[in-house]
Amino acid sequence: MLQRIFPHPYLTLLLIVVWQMLVNKITPGNLLLGTLLGVAIPLITAPYWPNTPRLRSIPRIVEYVLLVLWDICVANVQVAMIILFKANANTRPAWITIPLELRTPEAITVLAGTITMTPGTVSSDLSADGRSLLVHCLDAPDPDAVRDQIKTRYERRLMEIFE
Repeated sequence: MLQRIFPHPYLTLLLIVVWQMLVNKITPGNLLLGTLLGVAIPLITAPYWPNTPRLRSIPRIVEYVLLVLWDICVANVQVAMIILFKANANTRPAWITIPLELRTPEAITVLAGTITMTPGTVSSDLSADGRSLLVHCLDAPDPDAVRDQIKTRYERRLMEIFE
């Protein structure tokens, strides 16, 4: 019964929290509307999610979120330093192909979103077979090191969470 009402309980909770953050004011009306949206959206979209993603470890998810938040802060400073102090002639922008070991669409989406949220990098394309991700880097003197860092820092952790 609960599975029919809450087909994606984590999404429901996430939507309620995001709604409260968007309205920036906790009132009974806002909480009620956030709860209605948090229940309705997963119910409406449930037919489009034939396989519910299985999340293996909540502590690993928390660890991943904290790591990404830290990396976003560090990358903001690095990008500011590049923009303010590095001559254009000395920057080395690069397109990097990241071969993927991830297979679930949800994990690949989280990886692409993580790369895009981190300043200085943008995920731009996923290969048709889903086995590689094309990433643009603002400054990548060693593209292989960037590729390896993405694979070890993000992809490995996402494999532990999703697969």
